Amino acid sequence: MTNSPGPAANGGRSVPITERRFLAPFLLITSLFFLWAFGVNLNDILIPHLKKAFGLTDFQSSFIQVAFFGGYFLAAFPAGRVMEKIGYKKGILAGLFLCAAGAVLFLPASSSRVYGFFLFALFVMACGQSFLEVAANPYVTILGPAASAERRLNFAQSFNAVGAVLSPILGRTFILTGVEYAPAQIAAMSAAQLGAYRAAEASTVKGPYLMIAAIFVVVAVLIQLAHLPDLQETAVEVGAAGTEKSAESVLSHAHLVKGVVAQFFYVGAQVGVASFVIRYAQFSVPGITAKVAALYLLLHQMGFMAGRFIGSALMKKIAAPRLLSLFAGASLVCAAVALLATGIIPVWAVVVIGFFHSIMFPTIFALSIKNLGALTKRGSSLLVMAIVGGAFFPALMGRISDAASIQRAFLVPLLCYVFILYFGLSGYKPTAIPGLERASLGNEGAPL
Repeated sequence: MTNSPGPAANGGRSVPITERRFLAPFLLITSLFFLWAFGVNLNDILIPHLKKAFGLTDFQSSFIQVAFFGGYFLAAFPAGRVMEKIGYKKGILAGLFLCAAGAVLFLPASSSRVYGFFLFALFVMACGQSFLEVAANPYVTILGPAASAERRLNFAQSFNAVGAVLSPILGRTFILTGVEYAPAQIAAMSAAQLGAYRAAEASTVKGPYLMIAAIFVVVAVLIQLAHLPDLQETAVEVGAAGTEKSAESVLSHAHLVKGVVAQFFYVGAQVGVASFVIRYAQFSVPGITAKVAALYLLLHQMGFMAGRFIGSALMKKIAAPRLLSLFAGASLVCAAVALLATGIIPVWAVVVIGFFHSIMFPTIFALSIKNLGALTKRGSSLLVMAIVGGAFFPALMGRISDAASIQRAFLVPLLCYVFILYFGLSGYKPTAIPGLERASLGNEGAPL
């Protein structure tokens, strides 16, 4: 078994995060991580907002995540196959235009006031983001030394966390109105009054999503004009008879399979917790509005952002798997507090979980595609398909919340952290593959 390089790797020298020749493409691809954060994290605002606009239950409002992460799941494998044929750059462009199309669909969805139309718009947007995830995550890992792949992906994903922090601010300012009525007040409204109220609530999404669509198009133009190195994973896996194995053998890599499961549980926990931060705060602190409770979501996402940058720095000294297991253990403790305690303390425990979620996705991703060589794109597709956990677990939490309470629903992420802890302790270890070599573009560039 081979472990990820620890702090002492390379003779104690600090491994550079990338090389000068890769700096421009690395920065450009990093901007994608920032951009797609808005698509994912505005869902946490849409859930309470559309719940109010359409009079939904917690379970029905969780369909937002079902539609979004269902799109991720269904598009991921086709995205990997397409990328094998057209390369990273064209795959990224396809993803950006799909994202823009999904965001534009929010305008007719808002005008029609049909909940299913909103779900379809989110589905299209998610398909585009699935293309971006399949391309950008592995692309970043090969834009520099292999020994710093986990740290490089965590650094790039840090800007995703910046977008995650800005999303609640944007949503709270431009989408949430702060106008809320008690059930008795809703029942007392005439049909015309209720229709006008819900129409006003539904219309607030138009401006933010039109802006998001425009940004996706602008970035697509920049990507088209830029020179991105056409890096290829040319290494092959050699069998006992010296013949190349088929691409389907990607599932023979046990650490990848475990990584897919870990990613399924992580994304389910991360999306489930963030989806119900506002709901949990309103449950624990009676009387506060969704707009006020959204401040706790903002703090949760700020902790997520801080954790990404701090975690990336910590990986200079602490091996990535060890740091992953530490953060998983801390998340488990916070979830236990949220499940068992009362008052304001469990609300802060939920807020703090955001910090410990921070490094999980990129670290699981980078550890899982170790030693895949030419199978990297296909392995990346499986890891992105695992994002469907974000569709399954929030719905499960919503069902438990409707049946019991939102507090009891936090048993779900707690159980997810148990498997992530196992993956960080031992499940990540890849098998050394003889003859597997890393693809290179040529002479080594000067490190940064």
